[in-house]
Amino acid sequence: MGRLAAGMSRLGTESAFEVLARAKALEEEGRDIINLGIGQPDFTTPQNIVEAAVKALRDGHHGYTPAGGIGPLREAVAADIEKMRGVAVDPGHVVVVPGGKVTMFFAIIMFGEPGVEILYPNPGFPIYQSVINFTGAKAVPMPLHEESGFSFNAEEVLERITPATRLIVLNSPANPTGGVVPRAEIERLVEGLEAHPGVTILSDEIYSRMLYDGRTHVSLLEYETIRDRLIVLDGWSKTYAMTGWRLGYGVWPASLVAAATRLAINCHSCVNAATQYAGIEALTGPQDSVDRMVAAFDERRGVIVEALNAIPGFRCTEPGGAFYAFPDITGTGMGAAELQDRLLAEAGVATVAGTSFGVHGEGYLRFSYANSTDNIRQAARRIRECL
Repeated sequence: MGRLAAGMSRLGTESAFEVLARAKALEEEGRDIINLGIGQPDFTTPQNIVEAAVKALRDGHHGYTPAGGIGPLREAVAADIEKMRGVAVDPGHVVVVPGGKVTMFFAIIMFGEPGVEILYPNPGFPIYQSVINFTGAKAVPMPLHEESGFSFNAEEVLERITPATRLIVLNSPANPTGGVVPRAEIERLVEGLEAHPGVTILSDEIYSRMLYDGRTHVSLLEYETIRDRLIVLDGWSKTYAMTGWRLGYGVWPASLVAAATRLAINCHSCVNAATQYAGIEALTGPQDSVDRMVAAFDERRGVIVEALNAIPGFRCTEPGGAFYAFPDITGTGMGAAELQDRLLAEAGVATVAGTSFGVHGEGYLRFSYANSTDNIRQAARRIRECL
């Protein structure tokens, strides 16, 4: 066998899938495992969306589509952005891709190369750092602070910008922390970025519909001063419980649409045709299923925060969005990876170590509360008994 390219040794992984595989293996051995590790809704895709895909197949939509997505879907995305974010975007700037990760992968490989620096949130979604390292760029962590609800500090971010900085990755609401960046902090960052016109921004807004306590989503699309260098990532996986459908999109500045489309042609040709019709129905059809799912997550959020805070050695702040709790576990005297492994092996509870999300995740565990309240309470009882 030939020698692999050097970049492959720098490519990381998403540990939640490794934990899922280990949990499944234990289940096959007869163990009862409560999985609070994997980040996907435990709801099924709404039936009207499923039926739209079935109809598309029956109607003969079996061939290639335009690389950036069919026109009606791009128009539906633009209309949804205007409805939900109050911002008008050109449907021609929307590039539909198979899942949220593809937009971040495309954006990072467009700008990442040796000698370049890319800033990313830490603790943050692990694929950011993985792909930055893969390109040979330097991954520069932006610490998120528990005392401010796992938001970044705009001044700290701006201080990390150097002449080598090419891209900044932002994520709110955030994985793994559930943190939501306040509007004031975003505005301070946007204002500061005026002094750095050569820096592009990738805003991962995949959890934009999952907010609690009356919070409203602050999209970077609202800020005209950065629109010409802003890439926004969103999709259907979380909002419509469509993780396995693999459907996402990016809103790209006019100058980058051709490059994103060319990457799509080289990478995957186009997105599954029937899935795109399902995506139209998701955006234009009834939204009551989304509201019910978010209301259920909100209820579970209260249950899991209370349950985790009752465990000796745990301290959990209330997440403002997404469906993750990120408790501080330093009081247990164990490191994150050690506690993750012990809880899976001894308590039958799957979680993800904070270190899977970067060096600043040490001392924390990620719990997904995309599970029933009964399972959440039982998991907390098991953890208390184990410790």
